[in-house]
Amino acid sequence: MTPEFLLTSLIVVLMPGTGVIYTLSCGLLQGRAASIAAAFGCTVGILPHMSASMLGLAALLHASALAFQTVKFAGVAYLLYLAWQMWRAGPSPVAEPEAAGAPRGLARVAVRGVLINILNPKLSIFFLAFLPQFTPARAVDPLWAMAGHSAVFMAMTFVVFVLYGMFAALARARVMSSPKVMRWLRRSFAGVFAALGARLAFTDR
Repeated sequence: MTPEFLLTSLIVVLMPGTGVIYTLSCGLLQGRAASIAAAFGCTVGILPHMSASMLGLAALLHASALAFQTVKFAGVAYLLYLAWQMWRAGPSPVAEPEAAGAPRGLARVAVRGVLINILNPKLSIFFLAFLPQFTPARAVDPLWAMAGHSAVFMAMTFVVFVLYGMFAALARARVMSSPKVMRWLRRSFAGVFAALGARLAFTDR
């Protein structure tokens, strides 16, 4: 594991993206437990993309316009669905009937995080280009080396996302006291998710 890989991975993970925005929204609007569930879901959601990259399936996604467009527009539809849910939600970001800290509610938060990343085809293309760069040319088992790098990247993703979520949860007490601020935050996050969906819709391979 080279310092170059660790530094590059940290920079990539720290960059604000859909997963970071989702984790922040859960921390601000639902609290600490929901932000951890969101971080876990978003981390698990990158596993299929890493596996696809290691097995060469990402190359097929990159080569097939139909496959790429299918996954892409499924992702767009899901982001717009989340935006709509947040826009019309009550106290929580997605208007769950369960309490935010209930196991079933946390499971739904995690599943949404998984789907957000699974339905982003750009992640497969990214890992297809990213992982081989740090795999030694003389590695006895390149697949095992890439698996090791993937595990470290996922662990780093989870830790950084949890920190983002904890920071957001700390600010929750201040915004919870104002219904107007909560409404503004929910609609702001709804707008962000709608914008992310629009950006994904116009993304090429």
